[in-house]
Amino acid sequence: MRILLLSAYDAVSHQIWREGLVRHLDEHDWTVLTLPPRFFAWRSRGNTLSWVFGEREALKKGYDLIVATSMTNLAELKGIAPSLASTPAIVYFHENQFAYPERKARKEYQNYKLTNIYTALAADRVLFNSDYNRGTFLNGARGLLSDMPDHVPPGVIESIQNKAQVLPVPLETKCYTGGSRGAKGPLRILWNHRWEHDKAPDRFFKALYTLQDRNIPFELNIAGQRFRECPGEFDEARRVLDDRILNWGFVEDESEYRSLLDSSDLVVSTALHDFQGLAVLDAVAAGCRPLVPDRLAYPEFIPEEFRYASFEEDAEREARELASRLTELCRDPKETRRMEVPDLDHLSWPALGKSYREIIKEVSRI
Repeated sequence: MRILLLSAYDAVSHQIWREGLVRHLDEHDWTVLTLPPRFFAWRSRGNTLSWVFGEREALKKGYDLIVATSMTNLAELKGIAPSLASTPAIVYFHENQFAYPERKARKEYQNYKLTNIYTALAADRVLFNSDYNRGTFLNGARGLLSDMPDHVPPGVIESIQNKAQVLPVPLETKCYTGGSRGAKGPLRILWNHRWEHDKAPDRFFKALYTLQDRNIPFELNIAGQRFRECPGEFDEARRVLDDRILNWGFVEDESEYRSLLDSSDLVVSTALHDFQGLAVLDAVAAGCRPLVPDRLAYPEFIPEEFRYASFEEDAEREARELASRLTELCRDPKETRRMEVPDLDHLSWPALGKSYREIIKEVSRI
């Protein structure tokens, strides 16, 4: 089967997903087109122009199926590229624009949300990486359409809902290392998220400052991507927590990153924006115990005993709650290391690959 795979904003999680598709479903003939994950506003509205006029020959090859991320303007692409107009399509939502925390109220956000709706309508199957993602998309789309002043069409949400399905991004077998950390010394706490405001690093570091003030032993591994605009909390944290830091910054080499996960005991999240939480799941597969807020997609993947109370609108209270849980775990590292790590075998490629194959066969009608 000839499949056109489109990743219009090829962020790390999108890259992991598309590379996994090509690697594990290698019985198909894949043509992969990607665009870099930068200049979000332009990329969101301009990806059709980039491909139709920049990849003209690739689009004309003739395909049995299109598999595209939700950042792809699928309705526009099918309208401007006649060779793709009748090609069946699957759209994969790694995230949706309705649940993204908006730091500023801007009218252009409605554009991004409408693009999500048009792309979902243009697809034959709509896949979401979590039920939280699906639910926030459908509820958000319903709310946006209710704001339309007139000519609101009936059945839009139902049309999308009837072809929507939850199918997580699978974890590679290499993720399941089980950890190699010894049973001595203070707990090693891992932060492996993007260095951006929607991951709420201020809450994380405030909790660690509390532990430091209480003279609670811990060691710290800070990883994750850093961008040009970085929250100021990181510079302060590096200064204040310097003597506890083992790693600071993005680990580009994959084997080194795997070693970092293996050597950590506890992976922490304070995220305000996570539709599956791949960074946390990757660390858990490597043997880390998770500690995550009781919100977003985390309840779908992380057992209750590893979730702390969520106070999304009260950063100070949530930081105190996290500090309390971390204090308990760090005071008795030996007991914490006895805690059984959640089983994520059901999220592996061997477990989920069959579902991807079945959906591709159903939608392509081959």
